[in-house]
Amino acid sequence: MHQSKKPFYKLLKPLREKFPDLNIFENSVVSDDGRHFFMIRDGLETFLMVHSSEQTEFSGENISIGNLKLLKCRLIRENANVLRELFPFTKPVLAGKRNSYGLGDRLGNAGGAHLKAISGTGFFPVLAQQSIRELERTGRTAEDVLDAASWAVFREGYHGGFGADGDHLKTTADIDLIVNAGFTMFTIDPSDYVVNEAAGMEDAELQHHFKNLPWDQLQDQPEDFLYRTVGVTFSLNAGFSISPSRKEIYTGMVKYGRVISHTKKMANYLRDTYPGHPAELELSVDETDQPTTLFEHLLIVSELKRLGVELVSLAPRFCGDFEKGVDFRGDLCQFREEYRQHLAIAKKYGGYKLSIHSGSDKFSVYEVIGSINEGTVHVKTAGTSYLEALRTVAEANPTLFRQILVFSNNRFEEDKKSYHISARPENIPDLKSLKNMELKNLLDHDDTRQVLHVAYGSVLHGQGEVSVAFKKQLMETLTENEELYESNLKQHFERHLMPFV
Repeated sequence: MHQSKKPFYKLLKPLREKFPDLNIFENSVVSDDGRHFFMIRDGLETFLMVHSSEQTEFSGENISIGNLKLLKCRLIRENANVLRELFPFTKPVLAGKRNSYGLGDRLGNAGGAHLKAISGTGFFPVLAQQSIRELERTGRTAEDVLDAASWAVFREGYHGGFGADGDHLKTTADIDLIVNAGFTMFTIDPSDYVVNEAAGMEDAELQHHFKNLPWDQLQDQPEDFLYRTVGVTFSLNAGFSISPSRKEIYTGMVKYGRVISHTKKMANYLRDTYPGHPAELELSVDETDQPTTLFEHLLIVSELKRLGVELVSLAPRFCGDFEKGVDFRGDLCQFREEYRQHLAIAKKYGGYKLSIHSGSDKFSVYEVIGSINEGTVHVKTAGTSYLEALRTVAEANPTLFRQILVFSNNRFEEDKKSYHISARPENIPDLKSLKNMELKNLLDHDDTRQVLHVAYGSVLHGQGEVSVAFKKQLMETLTENEELYESNLKQHFERHLMPFV
């Protein structure tokens, strides 16, 4: 298959005459041996159109325009599967250890703008990215997420490769779900195995927990581990070194020993159960009570390396606060110094990427990482695209936006429970005092952003008729105002990406 628009123009005139209001996505046109494939927008729905004298595996409605025969195909799962088989560029591939950007799309309609924003930056797009929690809250499936990415890639005529990340996987059943959907990146979340209390334990308690770690799963013995670590100075790149105390060693291993064994178990399961499936592993230890110390980082990755587990990226819990939907809150000088040392550990133990979780809107952090300009990075975003969708709604359908904000505010106390945020709803300006043209400015207000962010599940997949109506109206508004929506998304992500370029 190759992309060529010239043969397609012969179809264009009768098609437009028959459907004068049709929106044809010309970047999607693929022509080969007299066959033509392209995408259109008809009303509020997008379709794949097929013109071929041969039998096609796509399913759809036959349309005749004089002598012109076309197949109008809905963007359903079966057709997405055929698309990926026929056009390999619509399948996800491995990101590898290069700079990459996770572009979570909770609505399934942001992929085109994401690709436009990332074009020319040198970042590899992880276009299909969704956590198990997000899938549950939005009522989508992993297949839905990948299908949306594949259609976006085809529509934009993008052939540069993209990734698909199953985020925050806790169980082998989660791995099954993500593999069966066709994803290629697996982010392991071992937070259930972190012993946060280790930092406050006395020596006797630490030693008790240390001796009772699953040493058989760790393929190690306590005395051998201590021999490798106690009194040892670990020399790193860039002139850094780490000399942990005995207390730090016991604390680190009690806190993360079961994290290491669980990660090994998950990696083994993926490798042994799906030996032919292309896969790369990220480990996320960002959801802990305290920042990941340099020795804890070194401990995790050195032990995983000893156990034969290779990471493509690691997400530590950095200093400061990485709250959802707002910029970094903390000491940027401290972050800079510690990031450089985390980077030195990554270079020494495999050259994996440092991954920034809750990476949305961390503009000051981007500036720091971009100015260091060393190593490789993976940035993970999700909620910020949803917020740009709401910015578009605020501009195009202010009545709906007002309703969503009031609803989200009412849901805040319940929906915030699984998030680390500090929003105070009482700080949100009184909606009655705002003109419609001022509503979009609320998306620059931290408290408003976080209230809207955490309620996305209730808005998109909540119980009752209200949520059903919200989702329908929201999607219709974004489709009817697609140019504005894409402009908002593109500008927003260009701001995310610019500090790195």
